[in-house]
Amino acid sequence: MHTLKTMVLMVFLTVFFIFVGSLIGGKQGATFALIIALGMNFFAYFFSHKIVLSMYRAKEITEAEAPELYSIIRRLTQKAGLPMPKVYIIDSDQPNAFATGRSPKHGVVAVTTGIMRILSMEELSGVIGHELAHIKHRDILISTIAATFAGAISYLAQMAQWALIFGGGRHDDDEGGGHPIVALLMMIIAPLVAMIIQLAISRSREYAADEEGASIAGNPLYLANALKKLHYASQAIPMNANPGTAHLFIVNPLSGKSLMKLFSTHPPIEERVARLEAMARSRRY
Repeated sequence: MHTLKTMVLMVFLTVFFIFVGSLIGGKQGATFALIIALGMNFFAYFFSHKIVLSMYRAKEITEAEAPELYSIIRRLTQKAGLPMPKVYIIDSDQPNAFATGRSPKHGVVAVTTGIMRILSMEELSGVIGHELAHIKHRDILISTIAATFAGAISYLAQMAQWALIFGGGRHDDDEGGGHPIVALLMMIIAPLVAMIIQLAISRSREYAADEEGASIAGNPLYLANALKKLHYASQAIPMNANPGTAHLFIVNPLSGKSLMKLFSTHPPIEERVARLEAMARSRRY
């Protein structure tokens, strides 16, 4: 089922990508978009996790460098029935974390130096459980593919802007040009569609990962307490995060910026915490 969902997503985004390219640049734009989409599908499947890790200069660490973190991850992966993921550290004061990788066998858990400082071992267990849930659900590949295409769609919108500046009023489709009015509309619409794609994917998967992660960690309150700390810290401590990858993190790394709250890729922290606390009261874990 997860493989089917991934294939459907990739096909849909490829078709939309080509459609946008044709509107902006006519036949030549569609051909260019097709070539880019095929290349992106290949690289998104095999290398998207490496791209995201390199964006944040994440460093793979050994057990000797972080024995307590490794101990938590090993214990929880065994409980979840997962292979041991690779462990990365991001040098950032903002406490945050994300998981990536195209399958459980290629799973990666990345945490910031800030999260290691402010969370207790129980709270960190809740966070790691959440990230392992993403790996277990195999939705991290879908998220990274969405991030890749969202960025590319935004890039097409920028191309439309340059086409208007240097292309003049030419819009003969036989010569490969798109209509300037259409190009102008796509400059506005394409980034919004890219954002909607991320929102649709991110919000539902966070609730599912919270619930599964709480079960893996052994107590929903571990994650609930961690989310409260991470939420306040993310507002106080800035992080130079790429908006196209914000949905990968356990809490929005851009939530300190007021405009980003209107288009958050994450459900409200209050709602997530309330669900976890209700789960603890009912002992559904």
